Amino acid sequence: MRQHLSAWWNALSRPAQWAFAVPAIVALVVLPVYPPPVLNTPDTNFGGVMAQFGILALVAIGLNVVVGQTGLLNLGYVGFYAVGAYSVALLTSPNSPWNRGWSWWACLPVAAIVTGVAGLLLGVPTLRLRGDYLAIVTLGFGEIVRLLADNLDNVTRGSLGLENVAYPHVGESATKPHGVFSSGNLGGHGGFFERANSGAWWFWLGIALVVLVLLVVGNLERSRVGRAWVAIREDEDVAEIMGVPTFKFKLWSVAIGAMIGGVSGAMYAGQVQCVDPAGFDVINSRLFLVAVVLGGQGNKLGVIVGAFVIVYLPNRLMSVEVGGQSLGDFKYLFFGLALVVLMIFRPQGLLPARQKLLAFGGKVRDMVGRKAEVGQ
Repeated sequence: MRQHLSAWWNALSRPAQWAFAVPAIVALVVLPVYPPPVLNTPDTNFGGVMAQFGILALVAIGLNVVVGQTGLLNLGYVGFYAVGAYSVALLTSPNSPWNRGWSWWACLPVAAIVTGVAGLLLGVPTLRLRGDYLAIVTLGFGEIVRLLADNLDNVTRGSLGLENVAYPHVGESATKPHGVFSSGNLGGHGGFFERANSGAWWFWLGIALVVLVLLVVGNLERSRVGRAWVAIREDEDVAEIMGVPTFKFKLWSVAIGAMIGGVSGAMYAGQVQCVDPAGFDVINSRLFLVAVVLGGQGNKLGVIVGAFVIVYLPNRLMSVEVGGQSLGDFKYLFFGLALVVLMIFRPQGLLPARQKLLAFGGKVRDMVGRKAEVGQ
């Protein structure tokens, strides 16, 4: 049934696909304000959970460009996430010596550019490596960023972190003097937007950025760049023999993935308004990778589903107790078991990527066959 559904979806034109996608996006917009009882998280605010999902969805899409589409194993993606968060914090926190008093909106493109440059600086000397060697180097990069943030006391304040980080000042009113994105916006009664708390607004911003990033990455996927990424993922040696400049396209992948990670880090900094090294440890980097592997490497929709599972499941299980112990405390055990089962029964992930190059090859073969029959 899944194959028939996938074939039906792939046969639709892009306008027809969007006709189905738009109602789904509208349902997502309504979800944090009116959560259905079956999905609600009793022990934590559902809007806040959805805000976390919006951030992690961006992270998963960025990491998917590197791991899923290009096949480069990156275990230190949290380093780019940290660079984006600290870019905003250093420019806006009163505790920072580099505070410029900029707005969060002005810092967002700066975070993307700085993180993209960090991706280039990491990629130029390391992308000649492959496999486990590249994974170890990227893991070291993530730890270096965290340790620098922890030890540069004069700049980052070390473990104390940078407080009062800027956030979008939108919708300021008498009832919401600090705007709708402020952590003080707890929602209320009345109309749709009056009921929305800060988590819902951060989620909506995250969804808008996710749609924008998906459009950009989707166009790249269908271009020469995307075809080169798939060729490198399938067999880098063969791609190089066929004339694909593999190093250049791998550098593209790392830089674009890093920029998306920087944007998600900027969102994180604005939402929590306090950035410290504890939020960028290797555990978070592994969770980012789990979201991609669980959802389906190379499938943009799949990694978003994986991100939702990673965020939602622990928060939902917090309200479930067995023997006086909350099941939410065992999230790493559940994720580990899920990955083991997935690798045994469905190694491609929940929503595996469609091999587009093979699909295009099949279409060309069928077209040539039909022309040959007509010619006869």
